[in-house]
Amino acid sequence: GLNSARRARAAASRSTVRLPAPASRAAPVPRGADLGIDGVPPFTTPNGDFYRVDTALTVPRLDVADWTLRVHGKGVLRPLALDFAALLRRPLVERRITLTCVSNQVGGSYTGTAVWLGVPLAALLREAGVRPPSEGGAADQLVARSTDGMTLGSPVETVMDGRDALLAVGMNGEPLPFAHGFPVRMVVPGLYGYVSACKWLRELELTSFDDYDVYWVKRDWAREAPVKTQSRIDTPRPLASLRPGTVRVAGVAWAQHRGIDRVEVRVDDGPWHRARLAAEDSRDTWRQWMWEWPAASGSHRLQVRATDRDGETQTAERAGTVPDGATGRHSVVVDVA
Repeated sequence: GLNSARRARAAASRSTVRLPAPASRAAPVPRGADLGIDGVPPFTTPNGDFYRVDTALTVPRLDVADWTLRVHGKGVLRPLALDFAALLRRPLVERRITLTCVSNQVGGSYTGTAVWLGVPLAALLREAGVRPPSEGGAADQLVARSTDGMTLGSPVETVMDGRDALLAVGMNGEPLPFAHGFPVRMVVPGLYGYVSACKWLRELELTSFDDYDVYWVKRDWAREAPVKTQSRIDTPRPLASLRPGTVRVAGVAWAQHRGIDRVEVRVDDGPWHRARLAAEDSRDTWRQWMWEWPAASGSHRLQVRATDRDGETQTAERAGTVPDGATGRHSVVVDVA
C-alpha cells in the first residue's frame, strides 16, 4: 500500500518535470559518426538499452518535491543546499558522453553513449569556494552520497580540470529514468562509473582520500580509476558461419577524455590492418570502426586493438576487472565455408 503510493507519487513527480533548454547545446552528431552497420550498436544508446549495474536491490523512486542536494566539507567556504527547482534555474549544458562500468569484461556491453543535460559540477564547487589541490585546495576527494546510502569517491582535481563533469538531470531528451538515477546523478567523462557516476545523488562532501574510504575502496577496488582504452568486435558474432569473400568486421572503441586515434584488426596471428574510423564526435565519446576482410575458407580468429590519442596502444595482457578495470584484447572465432 504505502510502497505503491510512494511509487505512484514519484512517477507523477517525474511526469511533471519540464527540463529547461540548455544554455549550451551539444553540437549535432557529425556526419559519419554512425556507420550504420548491422550488428553495431547505434552511436547514441536509447535509454531502454543503456546498461545498468545496480547496487540498490530496488530502484529508488524519489519525489522531486522531497529532493535536496547538500554540498559541504573540507575547504567549502559557502556550503550549499539546493532543491530541484534551484538546480534547474542554473545554466544547464547538454553533452554527449560515453559511460563505462568498471565491471565491463573485455568485449563486454557495459558501455553506452547518451546525451546528458546537467549543471556543470566544477562551477557549482567553485561557487561553494572549493579549489582543486593544484590551487591549494584542502580536499582531494569528492564523496558523492546516494539516497540508498551508496558512496562514490572522485578526485577533486579531475572533476575540476575543465572536462564536462555534470550533475545530470536529463538523458536523451527526457528527465533521467528512475533506473538511471532520477532526479539527479553525476556523470564524469573519463572515469569508470564506480568512482564518478553516483545515481540518486543527495550529498557532495569534500574530504580527502586519506580520511575516508568509499564503498568500493573498502572492497579492494582502486581509489582512482580512469577508463582504460578498449575496443570491441560487434560483428561478426563469435562462432558465426560466413561465406568466403569480403566480410565487414566492425565495432566500437573508447578511451574517454583521451579519444581514439587508431583501431587495428588482425586475422589469426597475422599482421595488423588499420580499420576505418567513423567520424569523431568528441574525445569523450566512443568511436565506431570498420575493416573489410577478404575472408578465406577455414576457422579464423579475429582480434582488435585500439590506440588512444596519447599514443598508448591497448595491452594484450589480460587482467580481470578488479581493482581498476579489465585489460586485454577482444577476439572472436568465426568459421568461413
